[in-house]
Amino acid sequence: MRLDLHCHTEVSHDCRTALRDIPGWMLRTNTRVIAVTDHDEQRGGPALQAIIRDMGLDDRLSVVPGEEVTTAEGELIGLFLHERIPPSLTPEDTVREIKAQGGLVMLQHGFDPLKRYRLRPEATARIADQVDIVETFNSRLSRHHWNRVAADWAAARRLPACAGSDAHTLRDIGEAWVEAPFSVIHTPEQLLATLRQGQVAGHWTHPVYAYGRKQWRNFNGQFRRD
Repeated sequence: MRLDLHCHTEVSHDCRTALRDIPGWMLRTNTRVIAVTDHDEQRGGPALQAIIRDMGLDDRLSVVPGEEVTTAEGELIGLFLHERIPPSLTPEDTVREIKAQGGLVMLQHGFDPLKRYRLRPEATARIADQVDIVETFNSRLSRHHWNRVAADWAAARRLPACAGSDAHTLRDIGEAWVEAPFSVIHTPEQLLATLRQGQVAGHWTHPVYAYGRKQWRNFNGQFRRD
């Protein structure tokens, strides 16, 4: 199966991907595990879990409820969250909030200097010993080189690596993945064990092209609805 741990939905302010459309796409692409990491919102993950249960697919598809939190020094992802974490906290306080919920701290696109909301390097250094997972393949970085930097950073600390499409359209979900033996993921421990068995892979797309493609897909989707 494939795992994509960085996806956005209609709950994010900059995404129109309908939650109801995601299960079918997951099956089509064999992306059996996704993390819903909407910007400063946590409710998308539980909502998608409910949809999957209602469809009778919860033995085939797993959703990790998360949030891409805008800290005072850049973005940081929390996984397995039960409640929304407010933005604008310090990175340290954001980490404490994630851990208090029994969640995992994931460092995403933190090494690309052209990422507008990346976690600042000095903040990354301060919370380094609290990071649980490192995104070592992001489909939307300015250069693939920064994925290699992230992979080296994770390897030096023996941290599990993951991949994230950073999807803002339905068809982007699953563009970056970890390939691993099939299992249903319910807990942080299960996710960490699966990641350690997996292989990171994905398709890198220059962010300028990706943005244009997103606008075109959104336009076409709106046109068909109208």
